[in-house]
Formats: sequence, structure tokens, C-alpha cells
Amino acid sequence: MKQPLMRVALAAILALSGSYALANSCPKEMKAIDAALPNAKLSAAQMDEVKKLRAEGEAQHKAGNHAESMAALGKAKSILGIK
Repeated sequence: MKQPLMRVALAAILALSGSYALANSCPKEMKAIDAALPNAKLSAAQMDEVKKLRAEGEAQHKAGNHAESMAALGKAKSILGIK
């Protein structure tokens, strides 16, 4: 009886820790984008897209959708050419 309960508890802990790690990464990614924007050599369309993706990432982060936030921020970083 204890064994299945322990597995469920462990699975829950692991699932929650993954979303916590993503939640803490979003602000770091936003700061990296913000730091790269002033010196970025992008077209006006690319700059608009980066700003849109950055805003979308922040909104998703605030809504608790950290995977979606990281996806949007990753696209913005890709356009900027940063890792």
C-alpha cells in the first residue's frame, strides 16, 4: 500500500519542480532580451516581432503558462541571435 502512494507523491513533486524551474527562468530570459534590444541590428519588422514576442512571453509568465512563455521568449532570442 505504501509503495504506490510513494510513487504518486514522487511524481507530483517532480512535476511541480519542473514548472517551478521554468517559472524562474522566464525573468532571466526577459532580461537577456531587454539587454540585447538597444544594440540589435534588426529591421523594423524584426524589432516589432521581438517586442511582440517579449510582451507575449511576459504575459504568459504572469498567467502561469511558463512553457508558452519560454517558447515565445525563445523565438525572440532567436531573432536577436542570442542564446
